Amino acid sequence: MKRKYSLAVSLLGLLYLQNVYAIDLDAGDYDYAPSGTNLAMLYYQHATRDSLYSGSNKTSDNVDLTSDIGIVRYVHYMDVAGLHVAPQILIPFGRLDAGKDISALGSNSGLGDLILANTFFVYHDKDTKTTFGITPYLYLPTGQYSKSDSLNIGENRFKFTLQGAYTTQLTERLNWDVAGDFTLYGKNDDVFGGGSLKQDLGFQLQTNTRYRLTNMADLRAGLSFSDAGDTKQNGITTDSAKQTKFWVGTGISPTPTTQIILDYGRDLKVENGFKEDNRFNFRLMKVF
Repeated sequence: MKRKYSLAVSLLGLLYLQNVYAIDLDAGDYDYAPSGTNLAMLYYQHATRDSLYSGSNKTSDNVDLTSDIGIVRYVHYMDVAGLHVAPQILIPFGRLDAGKDISALGSNSGLGDLILANTFFVYHDKDTKTTFGITPYLYLPTGQYSKSDSLNIGENRFKFTLQGAYTTQLTERLNWDVAGDFTLYGKNDDVFGGGSLKQDLGFQLQTNTRYRLTNMADLRAGLSFSDAGDTKQNGITTDSAKQTKFWVGTGISPTPTTQIILDYGRDLKVENGFKEDNRFNFRLMKVF
């Protein structure tokens, strides 16, 4: 039983890492910005997990998996052939630590996989502040990875995510966003146990609301569901990790060109993975 449990933990640890790179939107991410606008952003997330699930059944409540993940992001808005676009680059980095019953997973830190993206604003109505955008994300296998490590910041495979998002102003002070995406995974040919790791199509649905208290502050909340897709290795299929989560927080603009976002959230339901009991998000943005 102990051997089977250790194997399950190792597989679930691999599945968990996909949640580190989930494309969670902050309210207002698809807001329209004039051509020539630049954004420099720094993200930080601290998350803890205290239980482990196989399917919908809790297999342990004596686990500890902590992640401290940061992302540096640059965005530039421009017009190309009459289409408004926003090319961008994201550089993740961070640390993962395991404890209690899963302490054998150890810890790891380093740079994550480089992400290249470009938002295409295919519809914009300035009167209703309604926008629809499409963003392809390409993940490059540049991050820290070793098949001998149970936890890795990088995934050692290419990934492609296509996201579509709709945002509109419902009232003078209330905005609403809704988005969906799907992810195609490349193979990882250097995995513990040999063979290749393959993964089925994954997807995520999410929504955000934002209520402006003043010109300098707002209240915000969001909800997300993701299905990472089943994984296959050496003829063995592992069921997909599914996650339903929420977050609440505030956005503060101390100056017209600076914004700080603070969010708190946690998982509502998890299948085949670690359940987050606490998640703290911070984002600093500078417009120039």
